[in-house]
Amino acid sequence: MTFTLFPDTRLALARDALAGLSVGDALGSQFFVPGGAVAPWPDALPPGPWPWSDDTEMACSVLGVLAAHGRMEPDALALALAAHYDPARRYGAGAVELLELIRGGTPWPVAAASAFDGQGSCGNGAAMRVAPLGAWHADSTRRAAEQARASAEVTHAHPEGVAGAVAVAVAASLATRARLDGDLPDPARLLTVVAGTLDPAGEVHRGVRRAAELLGRPAAEVADALGNGSRITAQDTVPFTLWVAATRLSDYPAAIRACVEVGGDVDTTAAIVGGIVAAYAGVGAPGGVPEGWLAAREPLPGWLTTPA
Repeated sequence: MTFTLFPDTRLALARDALAGLSVGDALGSQFFVPGGAVAPWPDALPPGPWPWSDDTEMACSVLGVLAAHGRMEPDALALALAAHYDPARRYGAGAVELLELIRGGTPWPVAAASAFDGQGSCGNGAAMRVAPLGAWHADSTRRAAEQARASAEVTHAHPEGVAGAVAVAVAASLATRARLDGDLPDPARLLTVVAGTLDPAGEVHRGVRRAAELLGRPAAEVADALGNGSRITAQDTVPFTLWVAATRLSDYPAAIRACVEVGGDVDTTAAIVGGIVAAYAGVGAPGGVPEGWLAAREPLPGWLTTPA
């Protein structure tokens, strides 16, 4: 089906992805255990408010730039990330150093290239904030990939860090397009399409291909094979999250629970998965983000003028 997405529709779809991302982040944070140990899923969820972390704060900057410019503008994103970051939101040391450089006037290409002794970051930060961008570009996976690359390069000069963002954005684009078409994507097909947008020589590509081979396996086994984010890299995070999203795209609670039950970097895996799944399942609808979970999430920052 060929269709035109008007700006208000793009914004509404991206808001749903941000809602899913932020609830996943906030709820996942309730189960984060230093060292990657597993905190079992409880009979009753903890009472709110559930504070969100750097995942949500940076995703809000992504959506703010899209809403203001209609596209990803790397210079604007760099300024937004630097202006709004709060180390108390559990930013990693590398992210704090980079954003302080940008805040101090260092051009973002220089700051990003200087990370990790000039190797650039291959962390999962670009991937964890990008689902709203993918939903915004539901009409073009090519455009989603291009814009995700532009958003990632602001902070991640390493090819794997960029690839992680591209993979998540394309998955969110596909999920949102399927929502508009009224279809439930075949998990193998979704993962294959995502893998096709990535450099075949890269580790993220190989991980996504491996995820497609592990369909039908228990989540714990898949996490053992692909990683659960414990190393905080795109390679160790994105393949598993895409496997969860692809296999639970119509069941947001089940998707978040799968992230919690394997431990690791739970707030980030749940944020990535939550953003993709909510792009398909929405908010408040059967299988979507539960209204009670959204109400328990800490309100989004007041500076965001397009609240989810």
